[in-house]
Amino acid sequence: QVQLVESGGGLVQAGGSLRLSCAASGRTFSGYNMAWFRQAPGKERELVAKINRSGSYTYYADSVKGRFTISRDNAKNTLYMQMNTLKPEDTAVYHCAASVLGTTYEFWGQGTQVTVSS
Repeated sequence: QVQLVESGGGLVQAGGSLRLSCAASGRTFSGYNMAWFRQAPGKERELVAKINRSGSYTYYADSVKGRFTISRDNAKNTLYMQMNTLKPEDTAVYHCAASVLGTTYEFWGQGTQVTVSS
């Protein structure tokens, strides 16, 4: 198993930036495909971005493409997401998640709140 702990959320004005981190412990971090999901109040959870084990492949939801960047440092067992030009509609709880096969995400962090004011 792998344990995931997010940090870096907070309150920011529209147009601002935040960098989320997800620290992993337990089994080898480099053995997992990783992703960031978010869930806003009253809305379904959505996939924001994902990255493969080596970091050579990334995917972004259309809503964040060009503004968010997912990355990982396997030596530090940490997943990141740089979020720029934030919008009020980016307000949500952001979770990192780990997947062995890259399809179903078996392990989840507790989440970090991101609030963007207009």
